[in-house]
Amino acid sequence: MNQPTHLEPVPANRIEGARAVGQALLNASRIVMTTHVNADGDGMGSEIALVHLLRAAGRNVVIANPTPAPDRYRFLMDPVMDCDRTGQPGSAIKSADLFLVLDIADLSRLGALAEAIRQRNITTACIDHHLSPGTLPAGPRLVDAEASATAELVYDLAVVNGWPIDANAAQAMYVGLLTDTGGFRFGNTRPRVLRVAASLLEAGVHPERVYELVYATASEGRIRLTAEVLNTLEVEPDIGLSWLTVPEGAIERHKVSADDLDGLVEHARSIQGTRVALLFRVLANGKVKVSFRSIGDFDVAEFAHQFGGGGHAKAAGASMAGDVASVRAQVLDAARKALAQ
Repeated sequence: MNQPTHLEPVPANRIEGARAVGQALLNASRIVMTTHVNADGDGMGSEIALVHLLRAAGRNVVIANPTPAPDRYRFLMDPVMDCDRTGQPGSAIKSADLFLVLDIADLSRLGALAEAIRQRNITTACIDHHLSPGTLPAGPRLVDAEASATAELVYDLAVVNGWPIDANAAQAMYVGLLTDTGGFRFGNTRPRVLRVAASLLEAGVHPERVYELVYATASEGRIRLTAEVLNTLEVEPDIGLSWLTVPEGAIERHKVSADDLDGLVEHARSIQGTRVALLFRVLANGKVKVSFRSIGDFDVAEFAHQFGGGGHAKAAGASMAGDVASVRAQVLDAARKALAQ
């Protein structure tokens, strides 16, 4: 079994949280892990890395997510499919003696699972790198907004607790780092995350293969969806505002999933002169999801707070009540005023 020849030292402010979460996991008999609705590469990668880490430590652990794993991360899920309870989470949640929530600290982002977790009111550990006070039941926390990804904190958890990192766990963590940094291109690509990635490569990760599976493999439907969404592009170059709208029914029409929208807002952000880019789409619950991206010093996490959202300074989101036209008008009006300042 490959092991990293170098383990990156863990920042001092994370050690106590890593020890507390690690001890809680080792003391638990039945662990249920979950992440936010429409899991991304960081949420999925962090979960699956922990399945490998905790099984090696002799723990009973399952995954119960509010929505199915996106197809692009099936290569990570396939080796641990026997632990997936996403389709029927009820019995797993009822028998759990510890919940571990990854990449989110708010019950509202756990969809249909939120109420079941709230009612159980058992120890709920959390590993997250977002700025949020959180609304989860009490439990140990490993939270640091300076981490480039939740997967970076999972790496720290393993290092602090002396858990061996094999090639499967390393690959899952690497996917989390890769996707949340935009292929190590975004502003959260700090020196340490590159050193952690190098450590994971030493454990046997093949970066070209991972890139192909995550970014260079797409269905025809995804390409056609991209073309339809890009056709809605609107730009106001005088203030640096660009936005896209997912046409109603487009996801179903092209037989794809919400995951196939991942990265589309970056097309709007890439337009020369754009300072803020937005993507609007209707969710299954009738609300409108708004994705915010920025260039320069405009803090979209702070901007999203007025709509009940949050995230990172250059990448945030919010879910808002109303039809897409009214939500779009409200957000665009606020964005114009903010950019004018």
